[in-house]
Amino acid sequence: MNTIIDTNFKFPGQKSLYKGKVRAVYNINDEELVMVATDRLSAFDVVMPKGIPYKGQILNQIATKMMAATQDLVPNWLTATPDPNVAVGHLCEPFKVEMVIRGYMSGHAAREYKAGKRMLCGVPMPEGMKENDAFPEPIITPATKAEMGDHDEDISREDIIAKGIVSEADYLVLEDYTRKLFKRGTEIAASRGLILVDTKYEFGKTKDGQIVLIDEIHTPDSSRYFYADGYQERQDKGEAQKQLSKEFVRQWLIANNFQGLEGQTVPFMSDEYIQSVSDRYIELYENITGETFVKADVSNIQDRIEANVLGYLAK
Repeated sequence: MNTIIDTNFKFPGQKSLYKGKVRAVYNINDEELVMVATDRLSAFDVVMPKGIPYKGQILNQIATKMMAATQDLVPNWLTATPDPNVAVGHLCEPFKVEMVIRGYMSGHAAREYKAGKRMLCGVPMPEGMKENDAFPEPIITPATKAEMGDHDEDISREDIIAKGIVSEADYLVLEDYTRKLFKRGTEIAASRGLILVDTKYEFGKTKDGQIVLIDEIHTPDSSRYFYADGYQERQDKGEAQKQLSKEFVRQWLIANNFQGLEGQTVPFMSDEYIQSVSDRYIELYENITGETFVKADVSNIQDRIEANVLGYLAK
């Protein structure tokens, strides 16, 4: 399958290359970042051995559209998208936390709740909730940002400030931006017949000290969506929700005895399964954007990306 798993470009003015779980980030002259969204799939903080066709393009294009739809609320790092898989923006110093916000008790929160916990990241979860019920108000449950191969870890607001990971003044801004973005994301999702269940945002500081939104926003990798139609009926019957997110991959892995724990091996992913994951990503793109997904030319993705970025940098 024509996918992009790894990149090792050498761009003019390149100072460094950082490889995350999904993206490769090139520092150009300590001024701007070229971020390449690969087709790698990460689940339980483990990168799967096979790429998902068009996944990088889908993530990059959803994030681009969502940043444009929220820039009136929160400033972001983005300045250009010279290729379907590439975003270019201001060089930022990332905050070492992910701002996770949850409107519903799903995924990790539900797993913790089932284990008997009623506090998540220092935030109480009410008694008597069922999986996928809405919280009375959205809750912010931050996580430390892990290096590739490590696991993100839950952390409370109090610990973030006490340990000096983020100053209190900056953290108040991160919380404010997180709530504003989630409210707008919820409104956008509702207009498409979807429920934005939970998501995460990452922020950084520009050279002039401005806090901006970075990385991705409201993508299937960073967010969980339910279909609004039939949501309450499914809850009342105790049925699983129909969802568009990466959770279906996690559930498949769990069913195949993998949760990223020591000694576990990633189950074999057939070409048919890989294609089904790609189809689900395309489905989410079309649902959340309301637009038909246009597949980019993937006959030689590496050459295409390199040519488009070089053309951009030469301007």
